[in-house]
Amino acid sequence: MQATLSEQEVVRREKLKELEQLGINPFPAPLFEITHTAKGIKENYTEENKDAYKQVSLAGRVMSVRDMGKANFAVIQDATGRIQLYVKGDDICPGEDKTMYTTVWKKLLDLGDIIGVKGYVFTTKTGEISIHVQEFTLLTKSLRPLPVVKEKDGEAFDAVTDMEFKYRQRYADLIVNPTVKDTFTKVTKMKNAIRDFLNVNGALEVDTPVLQSIPGGATARPFTTHHNALDMPLYLRIANELYLKRLIVGGFDWVYEFSRNFRNEGMDRTHNPEFTILEFYVAYKDYLWMMDTTEQLLEKTAIATNGTSVTNVNGVEIDFKAPYKRISIYDAIKEHTGFDISNMDEEGLRDVCKQLKIETDPSMGKGKLIDEIFGGKCEKHYVQPTFIIDYPIEMSPLTKKHREKAGLVERFELIVNGKEIANAYSELNDPIDQRERFEEQVALMERGDDEAMYIDYDFLRALEYGMPPTAGIGIGIERLAMLLTGQVSIQDVLLFPQMRPEKTAE
Repeated sequence: MQATLSEQEVVRREKLKELEQLGINPFPAPLFEITHTAKGIKENYTEENKDAYKQVSLAGRVMSVRDMGKANFAVIQDATGRIQLYVKGDDICPGEDKTMYTTVWKKLLDLGDIIGVKGYVFTTKTGEISIHVQEFTLLTKSLRPLPVVKEKDGEAFDAVTDMEFKYRQRYADLIVNPTVKDTFTKVTKMKNAIRDFLNVNGALEVDTPVLQSIPGGATARPFTTHHNALDMPLYLRIANELYLKRLIVGGFDWVYEFSRNFRNEGMDRTHNPEFTILEFYVAYKDYLWMMDTTEQLLEKTAIATNGTSVTNVNGVEIDFKAPYKRISIYDAIKEHTGFDISNMDEEGLRDVCKQLKIETDPSMGKGKLIDEIFGGKCEKHYVQPTFIIDYPIEMSPLTKKHREKAGLVERFELIVNGKEIANAYSELNDPIDQRERFEEQVALMERGDDEAMYIDYDFLRALEYGMPPTAGIGIGIERLAMLLTGQVSIQDVLLFPQMRPEKTAE
């Protein structure tokens, strides 16, 4: 059902009809040849090389128009930025027919319309590099007004504060707020830097299934669906870990994947039900090697993204320069709560949670209780990159037992700005031990833990063929992007974050 048109939308549709009556197609099919960009002209044009800019052609969206009578100044925006136009009727309409200027340009053109212009570059008396337009073509008529934004020092800035609008109409947000576009450009640079690091070091990028018969590789609540042809339930993946480790069994030494994962859980400033995890697995390495490699990867990625290892998040400077602090999870809990929980059973942990006013429920085992204590009382204190290491075995069903410390596993989480951004192990490759860990997860599931792991019998079969000693890691791409772009909400680094459907169709 079409929503009621606003007064401005009605006027724009009337202009659309007038254009058609003049024989002007408001949505022409022919391509418009583009020879230059706004950024390229502004960065490279000089009075000395002006002869090279006697004829330029570019296209963009009209962002402002100043009517000066016989001439107009306008600003158009292309994918690279904005540039000023100088438009004079006698120039774009050299003959007697002034329709393109007096009617089309002056009366029927709206902010948001996409036009193509041809002309030459010059510098105005105020020193602004501009295009003297000699010809213009309407390429797309905009039927909906752009959001109203403020300007600061002559430049638009992120003035749209309506989060409902920003996230639901990201396309409009990108048009009017250059800073938003800059954020997503940085996110792409960040991903490319990670790929470059991994590829140079010999890693192989792979793809694994999104639809899985068993939601394995993490403790999380999955989305479920049904495959009609096979008449079987399927799950959107919560992790790709078990498939990547199958590839290590198969003989690859280093594999990685940017995995789109789905977890049917809550939403907040750091959680979205659909998100990206980088996971990579390396044969014949351990979690100590992985810590060193993670430091190198993140330092180089930060520099490639921002030109420095330092980033600023909400006024807090965070430095990704290696090395990072390392502390065991038991020592971290003791430091920030005063409790030494290293030898406590489940009952003792429940009592600690009670004293710390941490809510629990009967489904929680030792691992979940420890996780609640650390997450509720310790995590927030680690602002600079810190490796939390040597977790209790109950928290890590896919991790190799610690070679020196009984009851612990060789695992670390990387905490930055009070949030986990990476989780890594010396991977468990003993199929008998792995089967027992899976069975313990089933017991937790029977107690009501809907995030406990399923038993993946095919993965156990793969391990029985023999997986070499392996180190693996998962890095939250959106959380890392938040840090490197200075954002405080995951929705600001997702082009299209999940939202409730609109009540009225537009």
